[in-house]
Amino acid sequence: MPGTRDDAREDTSEGPSPDPVSDVVRWAAFSCALVPVVLLMCGQSFGGAAGTAAGLVALTCVCHALLRQSARTAARVSSEQSLPHRGRRGRTGGGSHRGARHPGSGSPLG
Repeated sequence: MPGTRDDAREDTSEGPSPDPVSDVVRWAAFSCALVPVVLLMCGQSFGGAAGTAAGLVALTCVCHALLRQSARTAARVSSEQSLPHRGRRGRTGGGSHRGARHPGSGSPLG
């Protein structure tokens, strides 16, 4: 039935994210904030929770850098694969030294 909540949810489906790396980093940042809070609630000392948070932040930064590098490498490889093959010696076009006989090449030049 139009106008119901379920119908509205189907219309606003987001689909795949344009930048999945940002989504992963966003969830990691949320975890970096949530884990120390849970540790404090379970009776962990403030220093222990802060150390855990610092370790998670460092790990998140390293993973973010590696994900970005991987995405750049994949984009570079993808763009290199889309280029046309340039041949054996990397040249294009019909230059004068292609090994073919030219008209009139059978007679000596004088």
